[in-house]
Amino acid sequence: MVDPRLKELTGTRRREFLKWSATVAALLGLERSRFLDVLSSTSGSAMADEGACGKTSKSVHLIAGNGGLAWFTQLFPHPAVAKSGNNQVSYYGSAADVKDAPTDMPSVYGKYSPFQTLGKSKQMTMFIAGTNQTHTNTPNTGLQLGNNGLIASIASIQSANPSLLPVMAINPFVFGTAPGAPGVATVPNAKGLVDLFNSAASKTILLDPKNASLSEAYYKAFLQLNAAAPRTSVTKTYDTGKVAANLLGKNLADQLAVLPADDARYGITASTPTTIQEIGHALIIAIKAFKLGLTSSLVMPAMRDDPHGAFQNMQSLTNNVMALGKIFDAFMADALATPDPACQSRTLGDNIVFTITGDTTKDPLDRNGWGDGTQGNHNVVYAFSNGYLKTGWFGSVGLNQQVSTWNPQTGALVPGGNSGAMGTPAAAAIAFAVSKGDARRVGDFGVTVPDGPINKTIM
Repeated sequence: MVDPRLKELTGTRRREFLKWSATVAALLGLERSRFLDVLSSTSGSAMADEGACGKTSKSVHLIAGNGGLAWFTQLFPHPAVAKSGNNQVSYYGSAADVKDAPTDMPSVYGKYSPFQTLGKSKQMTMFIAGTNQTHTNTPNTGLQLGNNGLIASIASIQSANPSLLPVMAINPFVFGTAPGAPGVATVPNAKGLVDLFNSAASKTILLDPKNASLSEAYYKAFLQLNAAAPRTSVTKTYDTGKVAANLLGKNLADQLAVLPADDARYGITASTPTTIQEIGHALIIAIKAFKLGLTSSLVMPAMRDDPHGAFQNMQSLTNNVMALGKIFDAFMADALATPDPACQSRTLGDNIVFTITGDTTKDPLDRNGWGDGTQGNHNVVYAFSNGYLKTGWFGSVGLNQQVSTWNPQTGALVPGGNSGAMGTPAAAAIAFAVSKGDARRVGDFGVTVPDGPINKTIM
């Protein structure tokens, strides 16, 4: 029977009820269709319709400071550099191992580049965009959406799909400000992400809702979720009348922890450098949190090891590139194997956008000391858009030191140009992907989505 107290919820209270209902249903192992049936019967069809399918993508944002962005140039290299066969350019691989990738714009795979078995829509988009911010641990180039922070704007867009902790972040990170952006829950490292949810579960609305009548309505609705669920092991927990601290605290720790099987799948061993382990473990936990509908976004630092001397030890460099490539492949394989709790007919792999940004790519044309300077002071923004953007390189760096930017309206190469000026067009395109093609919503932040990078065939 529909409870009018739930049916009439609006604004923040409506969003909070939706996020907690989805969280409890996920923890109980309740199928999405059954969850929506219960939601409709307790809260009305409009509430069920609102919770039926996510209106935005989940997102992961890697921010590589202190020279760490340079590592990702080895996974997603400039085509001219990788194909050159010149042993003085800043690329680890042999030209014989380089092959063209199936992308809309030019791009190549190296030997250990990820996503080589996936189709065109699940490849990377690389933008010449932003400026060199050498030795900054919190670089924001490529992360500005006009006068707003890109990640804050994305979090505001994602608020259309309520979750327990909208944004979780590992310090140091970049967020910025934007209208409607939620707060950020922060931790010092990947392991802290698990404890973060336990803390949230014990301090938020289920433990002590302010309105006693609304508390009763919540509890009755969650009892119906429990009755519909296949997990009888939590029945006694509900009988105590204390849902949050007991159910969520125990179950979240168990379900989010990194297991030996996870490490094996991601290729993480005791000899894997800590900088790479942290990326892998954070991505493992992110998939588990996304699976439970607990969060919409992860923001994290990446590498930050200033690899000036990387090319002096080619074996170590190659091992690191191989490890990073395997982690990204495992992350996407996990995502594609996991149903999206916000849309039962699709997987997380269909509803994730991720970005890689940083302070400097280092000099792509001279490996000697791998200098911090870049041609034209350019930078690069990497994005996985799940088909909302054309894939491949927008802009280029040639062996003649010539940098080309790109035309925001057509995507065509523009010899020279101002890389810094391309930051907002690239950011707008990424926000468009997270919004699942809602240019109007991106326009709320005072910017226009550029036509050039947009994949209109998906619209």
